[in-house]
Order: sequence, then C-alpha cells, then structure tokens
Amino acid sequence: MAAYVDEEDACVNMSGCNKKSKPKFLFFLLFCTLLSSCLLLAPFPTSTLSLLYPSRGEEETLSDAKTSLCSSVSNGTICCDRSSIRSDVCIMKGDIRTQSSSFSVFLYTSENSGAGKQPLRREKIRPYTRKWEPSTMATIDELTLISKKSNSSATGDQHSCDVNHDVPAVFFSTGGYTGNVYHEFNDGLIPLYITSQKYNKKVVFVILEYHDWWITKYGNILTHLSDYEPIDFNGDKRTHCFSEAIVGLRIHDELTVDPSLTEGSKSIKDFRDILDKGYRPRIQGLLLEEQSNNPIKQVARLEKPKLVIISRNGSRAILNENVLVKMAEKIGFTVTVLRPQRTTELARIYQALNSSDVMLGVHGAAMTHFLFMKPGSVFIQVVPLGTNWAAETYYGEPAKKLGLRYIGYEILPRESSLYEEYESNDPVLRDPNSVNDRGWEFTKKIYLDRQKVRLNLVRFRKRLVRSYIYTMSKRNGMDGSQ
Repeated sequence: MAAYVDEEDACVNMSGCNKKSKPKFLFFLLFCTLLSSCLLLAPFPTSTLSLLYPSRGEEETLSDAKTSLCSSVSNGTICCDRSSIRSDVCIMKGDIRTQSSSFSVFLYTSENSGAGKQPLRREKIRPYTRKWEPSTMATIDELTLISKKSNSSATGDQHSCDVNHDVPAVFFSTGGYTGNVYHEFNDGLIPLYITSQKYNKKVVFVILEYHDWWITKYGNILTHLSDYEPIDFNGDKRTHCFSEAIVGLRIHDELTVDPSLTEGSKSIKDFRDILDKGYRPRIQGLLLEEQSNNPIKQVARLEKPKLVIISRNGSRAILNENVLVKMAEKIGFTVTVLRPQRTTELARIYQALNSSDVMLGVHGAAMTHFLFMKPGSVFIQVVPLGTNWAAETYYGEPAKKLGLRYIGYEILPRESSLYEEYESNDPVLRDPNSVNDRGWEFTKKIYLDRQKVRLNLVRFRKRLVRSYIYTMSKRNGMDGSQ
C-alpha cells in the first residue's frame, strides 16, 4: 500500500511533480473567454489557491454541452468529449479490440470497401481526471483509439479475440496521485462511480497502471460497482473484445456527485451507500469480535455521543491534543483518537467514523474520511493559517453536500506554531493570502510543511459544546419519534 500523505504533498508515483501549478496561460484564456462572453461575472477568490482547481462556474462554463456530447453514439464510431477542463472521455461502439502491446484500442467498422489497413480515425487520450495539470498528465499512460475498416485480414489470427465480453468496458488509470486517499476518492473512485453507475454493475473495468494494493484496498467497493474482475491492461496481453467502451472518467466537483448530471439523479449520498454496502460485512465481523471481547464497552458507547479525533504527526499536528481529549470527555463525549497509518485497514476507519457523532481533525488528506460519516453527523475541521480556501473547497463544501453539519474552525495567529517564528505583524501571520500569492512553493513550505496547531481551548470549547448539544438534541428527537 502506498504511503499516507496529504493532498498538498501528493507527488506519489510521479517524476517532476508540480501539483499545484495550473498553467497561467490556461487561466488567462479562460478568464478572457468568460469576460468576452459576458455570461459569467462572478468575482474570483483573492488567493492564488483559487487557481489550483477549476471552480464550479468554470467547469460548467466549459462543459455546458457535456450532457449532450457523445450522448448518442452510432455503431462503428468513436466520439470524444473534450469540453471539460478536468477530463476527456471517449466512447466507442462496435467491434472493439484491445492491443496492450501498442497501448491501442481498435474499432473495426463493417464497411467492405477501401483498404482495411488505413485508420479512419485516430484519437489519443490519457484516462485520468486531472487534465488541466500538464505535469501530472505527462505521467499517465496514453491510449490510442483507432477506427479501421475491416476486411478479410481483420478476421485472421492477428485480430482474433482471446476474451469476448458481453458487457461494456470502462478504461481508466490508477496512476498519477494514486497512493493518496484524497486523490484515490476524488480523482478515481467517485468519478468511476459517476461513469459506471448507469450500467448497474454490468460493466468491466480495464485499468491502466494497475496496482495490486489498490485492488486489495478498494476491492470491497469495486464489487458493488462491477460484477466482473478488473483487467490489468498493461499486464494482460490477451485481446479483449467489447461492443461498447468508455475511455476516461467523468468528474463533477471536489468529492461530490452532481445529481443533475447523473442518470437517476444520483448524489454523493448514493456513493456513500456503496461504501456502506462494501464495508458492512467486514464491520459486522469486527463488531462481533468487540462484543465477545468486551460486551460492557459496547453498552457504554451507546450512552454518550462519540467524538473521533483524526490525529496527525508532524506538520499540522495538534500540540495540545491530550488536553483536548480530556476537555471533550468532560463535556460528555466518548473520545476515540484515530491515527491512520499506511497499513490501517480502511474498514476499521469506516467502522469508527460510521458509528461516530462528531469527527474532528486538522485540514489534510485524512479529512477525506468525512465520506464515512452518516449524514446529519458533525464534521469539525481545524483550519490552519493560509489554508482557508483549500479547507473549504476540498472538504467543507463537499461535507455539506453529503448532509453533514460542518464547522470550520479557523485558527488565530497565536494558535499557530508560526507565531513563535515570525514577528506579530509579519504577513505570514497577518496576511496569508499575500504569501499564497507568491506561489505554491511558499504555501507548501510555510503553511503546510512547517505549521503546527496549539488550540485555544477556551475558544474551541464553544464548538465542541455546540456539537454536543446538537447531537443530544438530535438523539432525543429521534427517541421521541419512536
């Protein structure tokens, strides 16, 4: 399993990684397009962090037609939708055959005229959902999609099918930032759900840059998205034949599913239901083990609201975490401190958060686990200096879409370890946006890699008390309705 790292530090399995450097020229063209069309005059965020990801407005402006492009593909054709700033998606229908040795997928037409050796159409695509990051996409294997006329030679051994599939295929890559939990969900699993859910599990996943550990880690989820074993495109040299294929994944926004863009109006809550189904058998086994080992402990947990603290080591750690735990216990919580490691079984994390009332943690990739919380639960994100925009964009807004009660706790300069390194009037403390405007390397070096948090517990206590009152009121309301 890959190392557990933050979304900001996610140069995993990549060379020359420069994650947060969306090209200025691309943004300039986008800005000019928006101005000239006069269709969107929304203000842009002041921090350069807002350039790291396309905003919802940008995505929809560039992709208004994505619901209609390639919505109807005739047999024997290739249709590519390249309108989204996030990902390209190509659809093929007809006699489709893989050739992994040349990283190609062929589509043979039924026409008998013309030379069969000459391609009718050729498309290149890197099936990964970070299209607007050239440095990232350069690390993703590129597929060539080729449409050719079939003739007598096309029926020979060279083009014979080793494996025939009677269901569609979805091609995608688990390269790039795979190895980081935020990107595994945001760039992979959620887009995979968005793209494949309409097939009701009657679909085969063909994976470029296949990782055994990824299959093991997310196998419980994949079995609820597909009834078939995934195919290792790079490693499987056989010719696989399909009648329909989608190459690339659709992505809507950060850690979310847009109901207006999915068949059946599926939402992020439906994706969470998939997680629940996937981990339920294993969790039931874990619960039986706990009940047999300590039945009294299980009863005690039902008496108090449960608070789970996602603990960090190193950068952005809570320096007074032990005192925080004691304070939360005095308020009335049963507190669990969760320290996810690279070897931590995901089902155990799911079990801890799915059964909790409140999740608390400092901004970072581990906040992705809010997806494991039940709608109506409370998510408290501690926001270090210089991370306001990222914290809200990556986790705050998506948590609200899931139906969580989100509380963003923005620390004051005195609560940051940087307060001990800089003068009180230094821009690092007083104007983080100006520091972020200097470039990603400053944001990462100062606010992400070197900053720790010492919570003002008098100030922070108000958030915990509010969460406790909300949880108890909700619990009593539920009891009263029974």
